[in-house]
Amino acid sequence: MSKSQLLREEGNRHFQKGEYSRADALYSQALNLDPTNPTLYTNRAMARLRLSQWDLVISDCESCLGLSPDNLKAHYYLSQAHLALRAYSDALEHAYKAHKLCVAANDKSLGNITAQVLKCKKEKWDYEEKRRRRETADLEEEVLMLLRKEKKEAVVLSGEEVEELTREWEEKLRRVREVFEKAREKEERRREVPDWAVDDITFGFMVDPVITKTGKSYERAAILEHLRRSQTDPLTREPLQASELRPNLDLKQACSDFLEENGWAADW
Repeated sequence: MSKSQLLREEGNRHFQKGEYSRADALYSQALNLDPTNPTLYTNRAMARLRLSQWDLVISDCESCLGLSPDNLKAHYYLSQAHLALRAYSDALEHAYKAHKLCVAANDKSLGNITAQVLKCKKEKWDYEEKRRRRETADLEEEVLMLLRKEKKEAVVLSGEEVEELTREWEEKLRRVREVFEKAREKEERRREVPDWAVDDITFGFMVDPVITKTGKSYERAAILEHLRRSQTDPLTREPLQASELRPNLDLKQACSDFLEENGWAADW
């Protein structure tokens, strides 16, 4: 075993004991000896994730992808680091790439990566929703401020009709507030998740639905985990192989469209 491999093994032992700084140092020593080894970069990135060193995680993962563009772990760790830094679009992009690679490799980490896709969608939607609310509040205040200014000018110029004019303007201001309030209520009203978007194994929202030969759709990660334990259809109990599953592209698009407008559903 080479010196770099010995250092990596020692780093793994420290990582398993939760000694992430020590593991980081050992992986760094191994990289000094073997700087073109993609695995050493993802090992160090994993330790740095535990240490919340997000920028260093990104640097390691990008170095890994420069050597191995389809490295599943690098995309997965990149997604986590970008999400921690609130770079939501980048986080979602790499989560999707990791998901695609995971499906192609039939990797057992598909459940975790599916959860990461949902987490990215949820946090992205939450951020955008807060921004929309802030912009709406600013717009409401701006409109009301302009109306109050117009009211003041109208009252000054009105002469003897001050009382009636004041009532008219107060009614106008009330109606404007009511319009904004109704808009808020509509935005904040949470619709129930439609049955067609719910996986009947985990009862979670589906990201990558696949369809069985009987026509029933399940979340890919959930049905593959089920088939590892029992190679039978969850509904009919008839024999079922992973190779018999087919992507349900129409349902996948429908689920994606729903999540785009209702990001809260990712946490359902």
